Amino acid sequence: MSSAGILIIGNEILSGKVVDENSPYLCHELRELGVDVERILTIPDVIETIANEVRAMSDRYDHVFTSGGIGPTHDDLTIEGIAQAFGRPVELNESIADRLRRNARGEINESTMKMAMIPQGASLLDAGDLWFPLVVIENVYVFPGVPELLRKKFESSRERFRGVPFELKHVYVTVHESEIAAELHELLVEFPNLLLGSYPKIRETEYRVMLTLESRDTGYLERALDSLLLRLPEHTILKVE
Repeated sequence: MSSAGILIIGNEILSGKVVDENSPYLCHELRELGVDVERILTIPDVIETIANEVRAMSDRYDHVFTSGGIGPTHDDLTIEGIAQAFGRPVELNESIADRLRRNARGEINESTMKMAMIPQGASLLDAGDLWFPLVVIENVYVFPGVPELLRKKFESSRERFRGVPFELKHVYVTVHESEIAAELHELLVEFPNLLLGSYPKIRETEYRVMLTLESRDTGYLERALDSLLLRLPEHTILKVE
């Protein structure tokens, strides 16, 4: 199954001025598509740091998603960093430049034209109803930091990442984790390939723990769920979804 790394780029995230909305969104969408997100990293707007982390993620994961740092200002350094990661020069892309000109209300200045500079050999994917494309270099997908724009661009390309999705079951129990820990351990011995999560809920009044069971194999998941329900005292199970 395919794997992914997410690289959030921006001093504004690290300083707390802006809250990252993009990595939770990407994690949710990629999970639904059957892609395993194995790492999320937030880094500053520093070319060398961007280059090093992009290269490392590109070597390690099937897909890399970057967010932020592709605008017209002085601190938008993602493109230069990605180009350095792959040892490529940055060059003017006439297709993007033409789009900028067509959508401009006046003369294009140097700062705006910066957004038409991409690493040599990068490919462009048209992004739905947006006039500017998604830039792809090797296995790296370069997304904007603005959440609304990132989501539109992702929607336009999401099917290219589709694999075998996970099936998910929720079990809500009315006892503490410590009271069912042994049963959960026994379940994983019986079903070692099951992805089992246990999440205590402090402020919930109806239940104490939400259990999640995940597998790409529907039959395997159903058997694991049946086994879990047999292991837990019936009065402790609030509901199953």
